[in-house]
Amino acid sequence: MSKKIDKSPVTVTCIKWGDKFPAYYVNRLYAGVKRHMDRPFRFVCFTENAEDIRSEVEIQPLPVVPFEDEMVTAMTTGKRRGAWRKLTIFKPGEGNLSGPCLQMDLDVVVSGPLGPLFDYMPGKVCMGQDWLEKRRGRPGGHGSVIRLDVDLHSYLYSDFAADLQGSIAYKGEQRYTSMTALKHGDLEYFPEGWICSFKRQAIPYFPLNFVLKPDLPDNCRVMCFHGTPKMEEALVGDCPKLRYRTRPAPWLRDLWLDENEKDWMPV
Repeated sequence: MSKKIDKSPVTVTCIKWGDKFPAYYVNRLYAGVKRHMDRPFRFVCFTENAEDIRSEVEIQPLPVVPFEDEMVTAMTTGKRRGAWRKLTIFKPGEGNLSGPCLQMDLDVVVSGPLGPLFDYMPGKVCMGQDWLEKRRGRPGGHGSVIRLDVDLHSYLYSDFAADLQGSIAYKGEQRYTSMTALKHGDLEYFPEGWICSFKRQAIPYFPLNFVLKPDLPDNCRVMCFHGTPKMEEALVGDCPKLRYRTRPAPWLRDLWLDENEKDWMPV
C-alpha cells in the first residue's frame, strides 16, 4: 500500500530587501508557486517596501535584530558576503511562521511540481547539493531553495545570533545553513535534478553556448539563476561573461513571464 501524502497547508517565504529585485520578481515567484503547488499554501514576503506587490502575497516586515549593523556589513563588504538576512525570518515568532516552510530566493523560477519538496524527508533541512561543493568532494547545500520546519529548526537563527562572527566566518549564508544543519544531524539533499542551476546545468559548455539553446532538465522543479545571467538576460540571450553567454531560453517565456509579455519578448 502506498504511503499517504500529507497535504496540510504549507508556507512559502521570500525576502525582498533593498532595490536589487523589483516587485515583479515577487509577483512572478508567487505565480509560479501557485501553478505548481498541489496543496493549500501561505505565501509570505518579508520586505520594507511592499509597493506593487500583488494582493495575494502576505506582507511581513523585515525582522528587527540586535545585530543589524554587523549583519548588513557582512552582507555588503569583503569576501564574507552572504544573504544573512534570510536567517532572521526563522527567529521564533517572526511572521507567525510555523511548520513546513519552503524559503525561496527571488532569482529562481518554478519549473515543476513543488509538493514533493514538502513531502521529501519531513523533519529535515533539505537543500539542493551545491554544485561547486559537490565537485570539490565536500558537503554543502545551495541556499536558493531551503525546505525546513520552523518549529524544529529555529537553531538556524539561534546559533547564528549566539555567535555572529563565527557564523559569518563561513563566508556565506548557504554554507552556514548547510553546515549548521549537518552539525545538528538534519541536513539532507533533495534528489539530484530537482534544484537546477541555469548557468551550470542549462547553458551548454563554452563555446557551444553560442550555438545551442539552454536546456530545461526533465525533472527540474526549481531553476536557480544565481549570479549571472538573471532571467531577463536568459530571455534575450545575453550575459557579460562569455562563458555564460546564452541563446534565448524559449521555455523561460512560459515559466516566468506574464501572459501579456510573451508576444513581444524575442524567441
